[in-house]
Amino acid sequence: MALIEIRDLVKKFDDKRVLDGVCMDVVEGEVKVVMGSSGCGKSTLLRCINRLIEPSSGTITFRGQNITDSSTDVRALRQSIGFVFQQFALYRHLCVLDNITLGLRKLRGMSKLDAQAKALHELARLDMVEHCEQYPAQLSGGQKQRVALARALAMDPAVILLDEPTSALDPVMSREVGQLINKLRGENVTMMCVTHDLVLAGAIADRVTFLDKGVIRAEETIAHLSNHHADEQVRAFFGSAA
Repeated sequence: MALIEIRDLVKKFDDKRVLDGVCMDVVEGEVKVVMGSSGCGKSTLLRCINRLIEPSSGTITFRGQNITDSSTDVRALRQSIGFVFQQFALYRHLCVLDNITLGLRKLRGMSKLDAQAKALHELARLDMVEHCEQYPAQLSGGQKQRVALARALAMDPAVILLDEPTSALDPVMSREVGQLINKLRGENVTMMCVTHDLVLAGAIADRVTFLDKGVIRAEETIAHLSNHHADEQVRAFFGSAA
């Protein structure tokens, strides 16, 4: 059974269907990549999965439980489904260590010492211990991305959702993020990543899911989508990977 099962997911804003009957599975240990043009519904899909946005209809099942049900404990759910935001969402007035320990202390009830030990473990995992006393303004974009990932990992989630993880980064830092995601995949961390970055997608996933106007149009290798897919519009989107 898949870790996450999405069936007939619809999200409407007023009369506009941003997601229109999406069906998708996320299997434990995989990196699921969703691509599509701006406004296609990629970020909305992620936000529905951890209930930052309420779906209009359809179901999302996580570990066999329908999490779109009104009885779902959303606060507990978000501890199991980590989220790395496009602009990192770090607290500017807190140092790196405090950004990570805050959730551990407030949500998990950990002591300050235990939370710091856990945070330092995750920072070591991402080669960021030496920056633990620095503030977000003192970090590069790639370093901020690592801190955001460390914060998500510290909660021991079953899956991490990544929203356009390279959009604010230069090409060198983007490659580093790809390497980091592959390192975590090697440690069996389940991830779902939405991106417009063809280079990143090709580096972290064998197959990508193409979302267009809220509808899944294809799921294949980038090479197939760019050169052999029957739909000219799909080939055009992936054409620069040819």
